[in-house]
Amino acid sequence: MASAKYTELGAFLRSRRGRIRPADVGLPSGPRRRVPGLRRDEVAQLAGASVDYYNELERGAGSQPSPQMLAALARALRLTADERDYLYHLADRPVPVSGGAASHVHPGMLDLLHRLTSTPAQVITDLHVTLVQNPLAVALLGDQSGLTGPRASFVHRWFTEPEARDLYPEADHAAQSRAFVADLRAAAARRDAKDTEARSMIDTLLRLSPEFAALWPEHDVAFRRDDRKRINHPAIGRVEVNCLNLFSEDGRQRLLWFTPAVGTDSAGLLDLLSVVGEQDLSESSH
Repeated sequence: MASAKYTELGAFLRSRRGRIRPADVGLPSGPRRRVPGLRRDEVAQLAGASVDYYNELERGAGSQPSPQMLAALARALRLTADERDYLYHLADRPVPVSGGAASHVHPGMLDLLHRLTSTPAQVITDLHVTLVQNPLAVALLGDQSGLTGPRASFVHRWFTEPEARDLYPEADHAAQSRAFVADLRAAAARRDAKDTEARSMIDTLLRLSPEFAALWPEHDVAFRRDDRKRINHPAIGRVEVNCLNLFSEDGRQRLLWFTPAVGTDSAGLLDLLSVVGEQDLSESSH
């Protein structure tokens, strides 16, 4: 990376850090803060980076940030779409296409997610790529970070990786498959006619999954706006929840949050999540 551009990257990060109040990202202001914005260690924590690494970035030194780290920094610093693109430009990384794992999270979605501290919640794309999760969503569904390419989409994994289905009871698999296919058709139809991402995903699933190939010609179409789901959790057992969706204006992103189903013991089970903590559920998702 050119040194001048790297220096500008550090200056840009410092400027964005200085404009965010701790309360904006759920951190205590405290009476002894020496800076009006976030401290470097707080940005590092929010982005999942080491403090030393983030310090190097602001100094204009160190290694070139990965696309995943840039996406995490954009979310931590609440960058606008234009600011996110500029950040990638300074880091000499191509700006990610919409819909992938490094997609820019809608600022309003991110703010709402931050405020949902007592219930599992996450933001996904219309192709079911998980963009960001709160701690309770990680505890319930597993950490979805680090997944790239077609596997980043839970729909892709659902139809190509049998272990992905362990999240739901086997009796619910057929209904989930139909719901995913209908939702994918609705999402693909909403996208621009020139969009290739959804079409590529559909073509891949038609080739790899006999089940998907059998369901697709039925032409069912329906967005998943709310569901009642039974989720298998290795520590707390089976949890029955309502999964609610809030769509962004363009339909490309959804905020999902999970509430206990009425008439079940799921409220108490969900309360246990903060005690149980994050489980190794790398193949689970929404």
